[in-house]
Amino acid sequence: MGPCAAGTAYIPALADFVPMVSGQGAMALAGPHLTKAVTGEDITMEELGGAKVHCRKSGVGDLEVADDAECIAAIKTYLSFFPSNWEEKPPVRDAADLDERMSEKLMEIVPDSSRKPYDMYELIAEIVDDGEWFDLKPKFARSVITCLARFGGQPVGIVASQPKHLAGVLDNDSADKAARFINLCDAFNIPLVFLQDIPGFMVGSKVEQAGIIRHGAKLLYAVSRATVPKVTVVVRKAYGAGYYVMCGKAYEPDLIVAWPTAEISVMGAEGAVNIIGRSVIEAADDPDATRKAMEDAIRATIDPYIAAGNAMIDDVIDPRETRPVVIGALEMAATKQVERPWKKLGVVPV
Repeated sequence: MGPCAAGTAYIPALADFVPMVSGQGAMALAGPHLTKAVTGEDITMEELGGAKVHCRKSGVGDLEVADDAECIAAIKTYLSFFPSNWEEKPPVRDAADLDERMSEKLMEIVPDSSRKPYDMYELIAEIVDDGEWFDLKPKFARSVITCLARFGGQPVGIVASQPKHLAGVLDNDSADKAARFINLCDAFNIPLVFLQDIPGFMVGSKVEQAGIIRHGAKLLYAVSRATVPKVTVVVRKAYGAGYYVMCGKAYEPDLIVAWPTAEISVMGAEGAVNIIGRSVIEAADDPDATRKAMEDAIRATIDPYIAAGNAMIDDVIDPRETRPVVIGALEMAATKQVERPWKKLGVVPV
């Protein structure tokens, strides 16, 4: 709601929730005058560390709000999902929405072609209580969604791919964003729901030099360490390491289900053909027909029913059943207890 400079900037950085008032809230390790004296850069406090900087680029801020009143309202909404301390369960409230409600709109959201994007928020709106959720870092690292919502009155944290942005690919920032959110929910006993439509991690020399492996390891660490109930729904793509970091079977979700549109594989059919079929296609009399035949053959192997037969998922469900299935899984895992050997601290990959 106001400026924080020098050492005080670390106070919000260590907080659980950081809303920032646009044009008013700001954070920086050095103010404009010191910055100019040291570096020669002439810059305003808003440009240096305002809400747009930290809620859209750095990721220190969680939510950009218009004024003080909206800021206080956001804090109240945020706290409504949390227990008063880590030893308690999050507060369950009576839900007007029916647990068994099924939405026909879910049959229309995902396009027929896996290459076409869609808005995961539309899916979330159809499955959570009253179509309401509370976004954290919505304008930062937008290829992954992290939000608080309720299923049957039970607070949950949702980690969802966003195919509308970068096709849902994870990069350094989105891996950090998801890892921090998972740690937050795990710290306060809030169950996690994962919605997968992920082609994997960003690749290339730039992201490798920027430490994509190290950042991705943070997410792997967070998912594997979380002891709260975990439910995973594979909506469409679940390729390679993306399948695992979004709480795939190896990371012990209490339930993992898939829609009939799911594609669970090391990579997509097009990518696989480019790697393993290049020489065959180049030597073929009809390269296009050969490519199509190879892609069709690979697609036949990434059918979700085959994945279920290989125990990579627990069931294939009708998309309309997503809400009641998730609620049932959360009820089943409500008394979950995970005993871990005592240790001082794990070595977090930072």
